[in-house]
Amino acid sequence: MSGRQDPSSRLVTGVSYVSFPTSDEKLYREAIAFYSTLGLNIVQEYDRNLPESSIGVKTVSAHASNSIKETWMCSQGNNVSGATIKLRLTEDSGVSAEEAAAQVNKLCEKFSNGDWRAICSALVFHVDEVRKAIECLPKNRVECIPTEQAPVEAYAVDPLGNVLGFTTKSNPFSSKEVPEVSTSSLGQFVSSEEAASAVDSAISRSSSISGSEMYKKKRIAIMTSGGDAPGMNGAVRAVVRAAIHRGCDAYAVYEGYEGLVKGGKYIKQMSWDDVRGYLSIGGTKIGTARCKEFRERSGRLQAAHNFIKHGIDALIVCGGDGSLTGADRFRDEWESLVKELVDTGTCTKEQIAGHEHLYICGLVGSIDNDMASTDATIGAYSSLDRICQSVDYIDATAQSHSRAFVVEVMGRHCGWLALMAGLATNADYVFLPEQPPKPGVWADEMCKIVARHREKGMRKTIVIVAEGAIDSDLNHISSDEVKDVLVDRLGLDTRVTTLGHIQRGGPAVAFDRLLATLQGVEAVDAVLTATPDTPSPMIGITENKVVRRDLMEAVKLTGSVADAIKAKDFSKAINLRDTEFHEHLTNFNAINEADTERPLNPAEKQLRMAIITVGAPAGGMNSAVRAAACYCFSRGHKPFAIHNGFTGLARHESVREINWLEAEDWASMGGCEIGTNRNTPDTDFGMVAYYFQKYAFDGLIIVGGFEAYVSLHQLEQARSSYPAFRIPMVCLPATISNNVPGTEYSLGTDTCLNALVTYCDVVKQSASSTRRRVFVVEVQGGNSGYVAAYAGLVTGAHVVYTPEEGVSFKQLGSDIEYLKDQFMRDQGRNRAGRLVLRNEKASKTFRTDTLVSILRNEADGKFEAREAIPGHVQQGGTPSPMDRVRAVRLAVKCVEHLENMQELRGKPVPEQDEMFAVIGVRSSKLVFTPISTLWDYETEVDTRRPNKIHWNGLIKIADMLVGRPKITK
Repeated sequence: MSGRQDPSSRLVTGVSYVSFPTSDEKLYREAIAFYSTLGLNIVQEYDRNLPESSIGVKTVSAHASNSIKETWMCSQGNNVSGATIKLRLTEDSGVSAEEAAAQVNKLCEKFSNGDWRAICSALVFHVDEVRKAIECLPKNRVECIPTEQAPVEAYAVDPLGNVLGFTTKSNPFSSKEVPEVSTSSLGQFVSSEEAASAVDSAISRSSSISGSEMYKKKRIAIMTSGGDAPGMNGAVRAVVRAAIHRGCDAYAVYEGYEGLVKGGKYIKQMSWDDVRGYLSIGGTKIGTARCKEFRERSGRLQAAHNFIKHGIDALIVCGGDGSLTGADRFRDEWESLVKELVDTGTCTKEQIAGHEHLYICGLVGSIDNDMASTDATIGAYSSLDRICQSVDYIDATAQSHSRAFVVEVMGRHCGWLALMAGLATNADYVFLPEQPPKPGVWADEMCKIVARHREKGMRKTIVIVAEGAIDSDLNHISSDEVKDVLVDRLGLDTRVTTLGHIQRGGPAVAFDRLLATLQGVEAVDAVLTATPDTPSPMIGITENKVVRRDLMEAVKLTGSVADAIKAKDFSKAINLRDTEFHEHLTNFNAINEADTERPLNPAEKQLRMAIITVGAPAGGMNSAVRAAACYCFSRGHKPFAIHNGFTGLARHESVREINWLEAEDWASMGGCEIGTNRNTPDTDFGMVAYYFQKYAFDGLIIVGGFEAYVSLHQLEQARSSYPAFRIPMVCLPATISNNVPGTEYSLGTDTCLNALVTYCDVVKQSASSTRRRVFVVEVQGGNSGYVAAYAGLVTGAHVVYTPEEGVSFKQLGSDIEYLKDQFMRDQGRNRAGRLVLRNEKASKTFRTDTLVSILRNEADGKFEAREAIPGHVQQGGTPSPMDRVRAVRLAVKCVEHLENMQELRGKPVPEQDEMFAVIGVRSSKLVFTPISTLWDYETEVDTRRPNKIHWNGLIKIADMLVGRPKITK
């Protein structure tokens, strides 16, 4: 082509669809299931010979003869982009089962001998993440290009023998082949096991369920049960709005199982606006209550009758293991309950038609975080936040009077709250049900540790006791017993504080709002894709990824912990908790012994470890420095703090060996006690190398944001010229922007988001009071829109602008009309305030003040606009418990990594890449990635951010839950 063609003169302007025919019904069903696992949804399935299809009625005839059946598979943007596939079942044309099998075998035979791209044509999809597409495909039918470890493209064969390609290249002429590394999170994709299960489910469902049942409008109910937990209202909001968005009717069951049995006014259809403002409200607005009647079959029979009267097809329950067990039992008995209703004449066969099956999904709402198969339950981190805030306040009094405080927290069978609070608040001792001390020995152990800490100069003592604390003979250990021991043996002025139900109160923190929202949306999708044969799912989270688990398997594992404790098998009880629980317990014990003269578990060789902070302050920096230093003490190493960054080192030789007593006060302090700035080591490589050599450092931990990341890269590049830099180094990401490549989580983001949520709640309250006001809130984050996207989702903001999407004229105009429509429909109702969140670098043209002016001018009197800039308040004050706890975990892992990398110091420079790494959470795992790989393949240096956006799903869900229309670029 010699020049550009006028678009208006083009004959072909795009691809309508691709058609794949077959004459075998089994292959047809397998193909539907295959493409479903890739994120393509069935938007229409019909039989051409049936008259209903001609007028748009969607029906399925599983055994029609002499007919043509068609299925349209359309992408919603999950795995593949812009794909529409037409699968056709015909009687006398299309590939047969024998032809498809021969084609598949032919391709698999040539798999090891040649490139599939060279031997056949392929339909190629553009995807954001090749690895996630690979996980959904049959393992023996995939070829990765260039390698399986770093795929840029992948090719596979479908059940019909067609070759499919998946590529990160935006067009076939792209020459840059960037290895794609999986960073998906937040439930955007399913695992390979889940994909395999989905294939079976889709085949079963498409062949066994009638068309009327598959396509009738679903009715989904949400219920909260058991003890209330912060975040439950967020789950209710997410389920209601996601159900309505999916074209379903949403219902709320008030007062838990009691409302389920009573029916009537207790089962209410919910509209979009009924759940407005729910995110910032603590507890549960739809109520919860215990119900003895539901424990009896007669009560469950009445509940089934109520559901049939309302036409409800699915129930999502947010509660603890007992509540979820009751829901699953309700589902198991459903068929017999319905039969009994018909036999007794309570319901007619016509009334139960379409209600032969009930689908159940569980969301775990529990402040104890006691459910197996998930890292966190809804409400747990909010409760932990209340505990840590209370202990921080108590700490000031304890310091002032040199007192001891025994703090009792909730947790009958699970010590998660006590353990996490102990880590986050630097407690001297914790009592957990899972690791009980021996009778008569625990007093000696506790007094020994407390006395040693006091001798070292500590003026306060904090002991945290779970309400279910026991000794190894299953005798209860009360807070008063602990207090008496501290008074009688050590003569300490001791007080007992029982936090009680204050741990349940207040609005949910940012993470619980996120967890409740994402899990609520996933729960709706789970019940919509469920089949009568699939087990009831429970929605959980592993690291950063929302997952589906077998509900009853999770409940069974949870109950087995209590059984193991009762049987005095405490090692089993610990192992039944998630691996992170065991890791935190090990870290607490190691750090708690950091002040001993002789380490209990010393390393083979004493090392000199340097710790430096680089970049802007972030919540958790002090916690990380303190944890790294204390773990060094426990291993017999010497930790050194480099004060005021690399400029402090180069200009003032600001190196100080860390003192244990000094570091002990850092755990709950915000900011950065050793000082930080944005200067990188290239300001003076020579002096930095000189002091590295002078102090004979054996390893370096760089805590900070993108500047810390750049610093590690510079030191790695300079090692050829400066032998002093040929030591293991690791970057521990700590920045509110969360823009460091190699991780989905950075220290400081949770603290920032909690501060931002509190700020936005207050601003939104002001906006709601005036009924017709929009606040434009400027959010930090640099060129990364993570904070804006996350905050937009958990505050219910109606519009979010990020640098990744920018601000276009068309989208801005659409948003103005959208806001005007929202206020016009409000008609003076409460909670009517609106938020617009704008990342500070979302647009050079549409700045915050400019946006406010445009909104005012274009509002046509429907609303007024104000700006709100929280500024550096977003860096937070006291670090959040999540940032404190994760700081300990990451810091300990960094020290272990530096120990393990010592053997590479004597090897040639090209073999030392693993010595320079970034620690991070990636796709449900904690990993170390070489800086050379990250810098070459995953970094946009100019914009200071990763080239993979792992949080993109947040904006999509946020827009969906507020009904914001998006303009496609």
